[in-house]
Amino acid sequence: MSVRPSLHFTHRLALGLASRARNLYYRSLGMRIEGYVWLRGVSIPKHWADITLERGVALDDGVCLVIGGAPRRDKLLIGADTYVNRYTIFDAHQHLHVGRRVMIGPHCYITDADHGTEPGSSVQSQPMRAVPVIIEDEAWLGAHVTILPGVRIGRGAVIGAGSVVRRNVPAMAIAAGVPARLLRYRDGHSKDAVDAVIETSE
Repeated sequence: MSVRPSLHFTHRLALGLASRARNLYYRSLGMRIEGYVWLRGVSIPKHWADITLERGVALDDGVCLVIGGAPRRDKLLIGADTYVNRYTIFDAHQHLHVGRRVMIGPHCYITDADHGTEPGSSVQSQPMRAVPVIIEDEAWLGAHVTILPGVRIGRGAVIGAGSVVRRNVPAMAIAAGVPARLLRYRDGHSKDAVDAVIETSE
C-alpha cells in the first residue's frame, strides 16, 4: 500500500522544524552557524564555541562533532554547502578545516590528533599530538574513509571507500587503499605523472 503524499509532506515538515530547532539550540550554546544549516540527529557534546558551520551545511543522522583541547575559534570549520553522511565523526583538537561543496560519505573518521606512544608510560596518560587537517573545496570522501592528522586533501580530490589517508592527496587526484595511494587524476594526467608524484612523496 502506497503512502499518501500528505504523510510525506507531514514527515518532511516535522524534519524541517526539528532541524530549525537544533539551529536555534546550538546557536544559543555559542556555536557559529552562518545562515541555515540542515541538522538531523547530530551529537555535539561540548565546546560549541569552537565550531563554525557555514550556510547550507548538511549534517545527517548520527554525525558527531568532537572537540578537545584548549578553546580556539574555528577549531572545526565546515564550509558552505558541504554534505556529511550518516555516522561520520570529526575529532578536532587544533584545527580541522573542511572546504565548501565537499561530500563526505557515511561512517568516516576525520581527526587532527593522535595519542603519544612513547615507552615508559601508558598511551592513555600521554598528551595528544595535534597537526591540522585540511580538506579543500569540492573533494569527495567515500564511505568508511579515515583521515589522519596532518593530511591535506586537495581541491576536487576523490578518496575511495574504506581508505586510510596518512599523506597529502593532490588536487583532482583519485586515491584509495590502506594506506591510500594515488591511482590517477580526474583531469586526464597520465599514469607516468602519477608514478612520479608517488616516488617524490616516498
